[in-house]
Amino acid sequence: MVERDTDFDLTAILKAAADPTRRSILTLLAQHGPTRVTDLARHFDTSLNSVSKHIKVLEQARLVSRRTEWREHLIELQTERLALIDRWFAKLRSIWALRLEQLDTLMKETNDD
Repeated sequence: MVERDTDFDLTAILKAAADPTRRSILTLLAQHGPTRVTDLARHFDTSLNSVSKHIKVLEQARLVSRRTEWREHLIELQTERLALIDRWFAKLRSIWALRLEQLDTLMKETNDD
């Protein structure tokens, strides 16, 4: 059974990551580390305001954090939040592994008969 708080967090994370632009922002942050908002915006054919709105969605899901150094706003990936997705997929993988083992056993039993 999934804990309610974890389920809520996972839903927020998946919703935030559903958009291709936001996934691209996450990928850029994973590749380059903390990055200025203006530098992130240069990678997209859209306005700075639009990229800022995407970043706000990622902040609400706590996938990124913002820190201010002087007048610079640096956006940083929060990789521990991505671990929730990994744990969820790990559960799915274990279910599928069990099902495949059961299918393999059934196939072997059928071949033996």
